[in-house]
Amino acid sequence: MARRKRGQLVNGWLILDKPLEITSTSAVNVLKRVFDAQKAGHAGTLDPLATGVLPVAFGEATKTMPYVMDGEKSYRFMVRWGAQTNTDDAQGEVIKTSDQRPSRTDIETLLCDFIGEIEQTPPAFSAIHIKGERAYKLARRGEEVIMPSRRVLIDDLAITGQPDDDHCEFQVDCGKGTYVRAIARDLGEKLQCFGHVVELRRTRVGKFHESMSISLDNLRELSHSAADREALLAKLLCVETALDDIPELAINANDAFRLKQGQSVLLRGANSPILTGEVYATLQGELIAIGEVERGELKPTRVFNL
Repeated sequence: MARRKRGQLVNGWLILDKPLEITSTSAVNVLKRVFDAQKAGHAGTLDPLATGVLPVAFGEATKTMPYVMDGEKSYRFMVRWGAQTNTDDAQGEVIKTSDQRPSRTDIETLLCDFIGEIEQTPPAFSAIHIKGERAYKLARRGEEVIMPSRRVLIDDLAITGQPDDDHCEFQVDCGKGTYVRAIARDLGEKLQCFGHVVELRRTRVGKFHESMSISLDNLRELSHSAADREALLAKLLCVETALDDIPELAINANDAFRLKQGQSVLLRGANSPILTGEVYATLQGELIAIGEVERGELKPTRVFNL
């Protein structure tokens, strides 16, 4: 007999405003308890010292997580000049220092070097796998970690404030795999003053903005009574919210049945000659499947049970 899963069937997206000093995984575990949900996962890790937008997928929404994780991200971050740490943030040990401080003009002159497709070396204290193990685990053991560089895309990087000579605040719009801590480290090295991140807030992941986010404390309050459960569930966005960048295709009941069995369907009528590539199929507004259209045939790649 199959073992019954704990929790209830909950499907949809929640945009959490992740608080300080909690891991993304811990935040998801708290939300699973708050919603009494069987399954949940996050789209894009935030460091414990980072706050802001953490998209969390429940149930069938976890099948759409890649579409969110591949989206552009935006961050606000504060750099402290004069010290480089082994983690490139305030949690690490200082490994280099400098009495030199850059002017705003000095910084702005260099920003163009960080915009576009650039080569970036991730921090040694990161979740990237090195020889089958997380890099941060090797670094914590004191082992030498040689991080391979990789190409990342930065669409925009600008100064948004300079409260004093020791600090500078930035806004960055970047693609998947970009490390803000590495931007701070590399800026500090080029300016010959060194630097590390002391504040970091993610303000956007794809179409999910911080204006859509809700705090953990607010969600906990709504979970205190059964009467509030409807209000709690109302905070969820529908599963297909993550699929706005691909076309929707309305299908009939027979085609929906075939797709749910993992079978391809032939498209007829006006849709057949114009549709090609990836689409998501719906029956009377209900998400049925994601698939690829080729030569008038829709082949399912992900099937949903909502």
